[in-house]
Amino acid sequence: MSASDIRWPRLRVLGDGGAIGGVFEADVVSNNHFAADRFRLGVAVSADPAGAAGLMDRAGQVLDVQIALDDGAGFTSLVKGEVDQVRLDATRGVLRVEGRDLSARLMETRTAELFANMTAADIVRDLAARHGLAADVAPGGALVGRGWMPGRTRLGRERLGLGHYSRLPTEWDVLVGLAGFEGFDVWVEGETLHFRPAPPARAVLLTPSSVSGLRLERALTLAGDIEVVVRSWSVAQHQAFAQTARRAGATGGVGATGGRAKGGVGRRQRYVYVVPGLAPDEALKLAQARLAEITRHERVVSIDMPGDLAIAPRGRVRLAGTGTDFDQDYRVDRVERRVSVAHGFRQSVQARNASTGQEVSAWSSF
Repeated sequence: MSASDIRWPRLRVLGDGGAIGGVFEADVVSNNHFAADRFRLGVAVSADPAGAAGLMDRAGQVLDVQIALDDGAGFTSLVKGEVDQVRLDATRGVLRVEGRDLSARLMETRTAELFANMTAADIVRDLAARHGLAADVAPGGALVGRGWMPGRTRLGRERLGLGHYSRLPTEWDVLVGLAGFEGFDVWVEGETLHFRPAPPARAVLLTPSSVSGLRLERALTLAGDIEVVVRSWSVAQHQAFAQTARRAGATGGVGATGGRAKGGVGRRQRYVYVVPGLAPDEALKLAQARLAEITRHERVVSIDMPGDLAIAPRGRVRLAGTGTDFDQDYRVDRVERRVSVAHGFRQSVQARNASTGQEVSAWSSF
């Protein structure tokens, strides 16, 4: 890696509206999959003793970690979150600060509420307001509750996959359950709670020559046929039913008995979910969402490269130039950025997707 491959941006950390001096390095991990973004800071205490003392004395202090490249566009916020932990190396005069984005407020709050007569959007707005967050919520949605009760007046935790949590799930558990049921994503960016499908994004083109490291992985157990079955109970028809979503493998079909297909790479993978109180269309929607979630882990690309603010979770990268069938689009799951006075601005990216061109089908069984 040559010096020309390293970018030297400006780094700024704000706390209580003012800049904190002495920050010589920052690691920011931006996540997908319903996880909080995290940050780690290195602060030279001698540069700003008052600011360092403030970081040590105030639990939950909100910091805004910002970065600016030398393109004249100004600072861009990488993460805004609360301090979770501080560690002081008194001999070296270095303070280490760790924290998470503002989704931590929901992750640390347990709830026993039933959210009577509320839609998913109502619940999201209510929880956001409790923690001083704005809400960006996709419109629509029916009342959330037990499917066998008129009007679904209670939040059915079994339906949202919360039954395996402790007796009192967190508010974040509730939001993740709602998002999984609706086929949405949920994340916090800055001071806004988003509850909606991932926004469309232009794919950033990457080639082996434009990055410093490229690792390609394929899970062959996910390359064959994948079948997801959601079993539930029809209140209207008083009978059990199942909705099935299936993706045919890229290298050949697999027989119903699970035997190896001619030319295939593995056995059929079958996933069964039992979720009480769903309507048939809801069960089909859930099966399709689970199928997409599972198959997206088939192909994984890991990239080391110079720092770039254009790549972010829920965005896309387009890999080209490898000369293999890995040349396709991928959804970004994780970006880990490191900015330091000593080493400049670097980042690691992890992105996933299923193989392209595979057939997806669905059917019902009553």
